[in-house]
Amino acid sequence: MTGGARLPLVFLHGWGFDASTWAPMRAHLDGWEVHADDAGYFGPAVAAERPAAYVAVGHSLGAMRGLEDEGGGCRGFVLINGFARFAASGDFPAGVAPRVLDRMLARLAADPVAVVGEFRRRCGADGAVDAAKLDEAALAAGLRYLREGDARAAWAGRRVPACVLAGDADAVVTPALTAASFGDRVSWCAGGGHLLPLTHPEWCAGQVRAFASELASAVDHA
Repeated sequence: MTGGARLPLVFLHGWGFDASTWAPMRAHLDGWEVHADDAGYFGPAVAAERPAAYVAVGHSLGAMRGLEDEGGGCRGFVLINGFARFAASGDFPAGVAPRVLDRMLARLAADPVAVVGEFRRRCGADGAVDAAKLDEAALAAGLRYLREGDARAAWAGRRVPACVLAGDADAVVTPALTAASFGDRVSWCAGGGHLLPLTHPEWCAGQVRAFASELASAVDHA
């Protein structure tokens, strides 16, 4: 990698959303090579190319997916509104009660549009959902991953640096849940909620640019 080179970015979105989550941030990342996974909640799933060296940028559930899927080319993580574990357990009381996810799973089978719409509104987004595009099986798999997933060992054993971004007004991934996952290694967005890539795209993009540029410089001088 030559001086001034930029590490490509690989984006992973959260539950109930799609790759369009990143559009506002991408507008502030002109000149960067960007790849985006899509979980297939509202259309075909897309597994983005993983370049030989890249920075993984995950939002919410995408942050946990990124941690558990640290590839050999990953040079760093940017974790936005993320967590290492979402559901509460005996050794993780800060998590969300599993019964909340169980209720969502049960309701999903009966009225998936309502479940996804309510979640999106709670996040602060438009709750409109196109029933014709919605993939109930993919959404259910995502909810089960939220209930059972645990990337705490992956976080503790990661080989690369991480930049953790969170909103101090996030009602979905609370500050307590963020701290339980990542300790004090967090850059807080004052007044930010659960959709920082949409509500504070310039701030998020600036953090990504600074972090990725520092990593690229380190690779340059290695």
